Amino acid sequence: MAEMCEECWQRLANGLATVEGATAPPQDPAGNGPPRCRACRGVVRRYPTYYERWVDLATVELPAEEVPQRYRWRLIKAPAPRAPVVLAVHIRVVDPLPRDPVLPAHAFLCPAGRAADA
Repeated sequence: MAEMCEECWQRLANGLATVEGATAPPQDPAGNGPPRCRACRGVVRRYPTYYERWVDLATVELPAEEVPQRYRWRLIKAPAPRAPVVLAVHIRVVDPLPRDPVLPAHAFLCPAGRAADA
C-alpha cells in the first residue's frame, strides 16, 4: 500500500467526497442538538466516512430498489481501534438486492430539492 503526502491525500479525499456527496460539516463537538441539513434544516444522521469526510444520511432505511445507486449508503463498524465507532460506506461495487435496506443520502429525500437526478 502506498503512502500519500498530506496534499495528495486531501485532494483524493475531497474528490471522493464530491463524487459520493460526503460534503457535510463534521459533527458539532458541543453536541448542540441533532445534526440538521443546511438546505432544509431537517434532522439528519451525520456520519464520518473512511476518508475523513462527513455525509448526511436520511433518518430511515429504504429498500435499495427505491434509492438510486448514487445515494445508497450503509453503516459499518470501524476496523481500526482509533477510528470512529461507526463509518458510512457508499455502496457501489456490489449492488444490494432490490429489497435489501440501505440508508439513502439525505440529499435524495431533501425537500429543498438538492437531488436533481432522483
